[in-house]
Amino acid sequence: MNAVQIRSAERALSVGTWLIVAGAMLYSILTVTPLAAAHTPDRWAWTAPILPLVVDAAVVIVVRLDAVLARLGGHGGRWPIGLRWMTGCMTLALNVADSALKNDLVGVAVHAVAPLLLIVTAETGLAYRRAITAAVLELEAKQQAEREARERAAIERREDAARRAREEREHAAALAREQREHEARMVREQAEREAAVRREEREREQARERAEREERERQEREREQLRAERERREREAAERAERERRERVEQERRERAALLSGGPVADKLPEDDARAIVAAAQAEGLSVRQAAELCGWSVGWVSTRYAELRGPVNGVPVDFAGTAR
Repeated sequence: MNAVQIRSAERALSVGTWLIVAGAMLYSILTVTPLAAAHTPDRWAWTAPILPLVVDAAVVIVVRLDAVLARLGGHGGRWPIGLRWMTGCMTLALNVADSALKNDLVGVAVHAVAPLLLIVTAETGLAYRRAITAAVLELEAKQQAEREARERAAIERREDAARRAREEREHAAALAREQREHEARMVREQAEREAAVRREEREREQARERAEREERERQEREREQLRAERERREREAAERAERERRERVEQERRERAALLSGGPVADKLPEDDARAIVAAAQAEGLSVRQAAELCGWSVGWVSTRYAELRGPVNGVPVDFAGTAR
């Protein structure tokens, strides 16, 4: 069964149900209104049709909402069931009440047909609608599964086509890549050969420069060694000269100390000895009088010797013995 047939069945069920409901409502109004009027005060007799209308309105609500819930696949719970049976029982009771009060069994049976048909139709219609809804859901699920299967098949076909196209592109790209790699390898090998030639030339040039540099360094080391040797000899000579100078100074200091250690004298010393004492006194910073006391000569003669010692005699320095050096 397809969707068109299901909708046609639903329309037939809906039209039949509402025809039965309309007939039952009309028959109920015509049957219950006299009963309600007979049991209503005369001044309120015009309200007699209200009771069957209210009961039938409840029946319409129950049938309509049950149809909607059944179509949606829902369930209203216990209250809709109670309302449905309560309205059905009320309709049945109101329709057969007049005949039952008159003990008319045939009337009871006749007037019970429409309410019972309404009750059974409501229950049966609800069951039909639930079955149709389940069938529709099953059909829709089947159709959805078929659509999904078709979509999956289409997706798989597209994926297969895309995969084949991708494989073809990858194959073409691999061939192109291999060609490029071959060309690049040839270029690289040529470049490596040229680089090897340049490297060999550079190594020979570096070896030559290294040999020249080592020769220059060797010559420089030799020059440095000669210069160091010369500086060592000069330093040793300077140290030797300085040592000799210190020794000479020390010797002269000892000689001066020896000359000045004699103390004052009463008689004149020989001139050479006097000159040596004066020279030593002048070098030690003694006064003229102290020098005169040490040598026994006059202050004037000692002053003259001091003057000679302070300046060179004819451009030649005088030693402690008073002789020119």
